[in-house]
Amino acid sequence: MVFNSSALLNAAAGLAADLEKGKKLTRRQITVGEPDPFDPEIAAIRKKLDMSQSVFAAVLGVTPASVMSWEYGRRTPSGPVRRLLHIASRQPQILLEFA
Repeated sequence: MVFNSSALLNAAAGLAADLEKGKKLTRRQITVGEPDPFDPEIAAIRKKLDMSQSVFAAVLGVTPASVMSWEYGRRTPSGPVRRLLHIASRQPQILLEFA
């Protein structure tokens, strides 16, 4: 990625002009990368939450067979589930609210 100072200055000038006119600041664009490949053991997260595969699957909104396949390494979770598992690995109490 190349830094473009003139584009940054033009954007800042446009923003300043909009703010002076009383326009609201809103975010219309955001770049979100793909979820990281999920490294931590899914079974470890599930066990930390003291959930069976069936309960864990219900909380995640997937089938027990999917959880079993992930834990045995036969399949990998989809992007949204990887993102949720990443959150659960950092703050497992969030998933407990849905159990």
